[in-house]
Amino acid sequence: MKFAIIAAGEGSRLAQEGIESPKPLVKVQEEYLIDRLIRIFVENDAEEIVVICNDRTTLVSRHLMDMEEDGLHGRPVPLRFEVKSTPSSMHSFFELSRYLQGGPFVLTTVDTIFKEDEFKTYIASFRQAVSEGFDGLMGVTDYIDDEKPLYVGTSGMDITGFYDDNTAACRYISGGIYGLTATAIETLQACMERGESRMRNFQRALIRDGRKLKAFAFSKIMDVDHAVDIVKAESFLREGV
Repeated sequence: MKFAIIAAGEGSRLAQEGIESPKPLVKVQEEYLIDRLIRIFVENDAEEIVVICNDRTTLVSRHLMDMEEDGLHGRPVPLRFEVKSTPSSMHSFFELSRYLQGGPFVLTTVDTIFKEDEFKTYIASFRQAVSEGFDGLMGVTDYIDDEKPLYVGTSGMDITGFYDDNTAACRYISGGIYGLTATAIETLQACMERGESRMRNFQRALIRDGRKLKAFAFSKIMDVDHAVDIVKAESFLREGV
């Protein structure tokens, strides 16, 4: 299975709050955000890990070049990366999609924080969902600490819709962990042709296109958008240790 990481944002809110490192190189529990994801993906039998970072932060591309050559802590990494600035996460996804054809893949943004044991169960569940004919298994959570959450409508754990507000009394919000089959790339291409630019519009388009999506509930999924989120993420990852 392939894994993909969107790491093309500039982390402007972190910078405004005094965090000098580019977001992929922000540390949580003494580990760079991008290294943490890559390590977890390797531990879940990644066939290839594709990453996009922007062309304005050379520290990140240099870090990835070093990893490509030397591995992660001496462990080889099946890494491929693109250096390109994009106007949105969906545009970044589109840039990566050429490498994601032909089989299932898992996509996330570089600042996504989750428990490693839950992610391992998620990967096993994704493989099972694909074998049952589903087009995707989306990571969701009932923990809401997001400025603009995307609510996920469900029937059982089958996904029925994505909403900007919670008028439908949804239990879950999107966690930004997307397990998808290659059919999703057709939907992505159509979104780009229509000039859409947000990942939530892509998710809604998956439903419009009749893709069968299932939800997988994580206890918490967090994003690191603000300096205080680093503290929250470290506290969350210490829970149960």
